[in-house]
Amino acid sequence: QVQLEESGGGLVQAGGSLRLSCAASGRTRSLYTMAWFRQPPGKDRQFVAQIIGSDTTNYAASMKGRFTISKDNAKNRATLQMNSLSPEDTAIYYCAASPYRPTIADDYPYWGQGTQVTVSS
Repeated sequence: QVQLEESGGGLVQAGGSLRLSCAASGRTRSLYTMAWFRQPPGKDRQFVAQIIGSDTTNYAASMKGRFTISKDNAKNRATLQMNSLSPEDTAIYYCAASPYRPTIADDYPYWGQGTQVTVSS
């Protein structure tokens, strides 16, 4: 089993930055892909970014250029650097992980509890 714990959420003004972290514990050797999803208030879960292996990354179109995902395999940690935040980025952000290369959210077997990000205007 793998446990994921997010940290780094909080309240920030529009235009500001936040850095989210996801710490993995347990059978972390099995992790190959780590990702971030978010769920804005009253909306469905959205894909944010994923990192496959050490350095192959994919981003949702609206996050590309503003968000950067990275992974430290030695520390079993993934981070999401978020810049130029807007109120539309307000959401609960979830870390997810998989031993494989998922293409949809439902294929990620491991999820964190989420961390709240609130962007004020």
